[in-house]
Amino acid sequence: MLKMIAMGVLILSVILLGLVVFRKKLGFGWLSLFGVHLVLAALGIYVVNFSGLLTQVYIPLNPATIGAVTVLGLPGVVMLLGLRIILF
Repeated sequence: MLKMIAMGVLILSVILLGLVVFRKKLGFGWLSLFGVHLVLAALGIYVVNFSGLLTQVYIPLNPATIGAVTVLGLPGVVMLLGLRIILF
């Protein structure tokens, strides 16, 4: 029963998001911009992981870390580095 409710909410969310995107005439330009930000976020995390500047620090590539860096940009990488050093 809970899976059906979750699936219904997901489908409704996708439909409403589609309506917002096409009603505001945003088109698909935002999708390419988001893709560029996503690639640059992954590249920034790879540079930190494999540069050798901080050998004991490794930032995993998962949706949470890439999402944070996609939204915050380069300061997001620095934030993740700081959190990784302080917490672990």
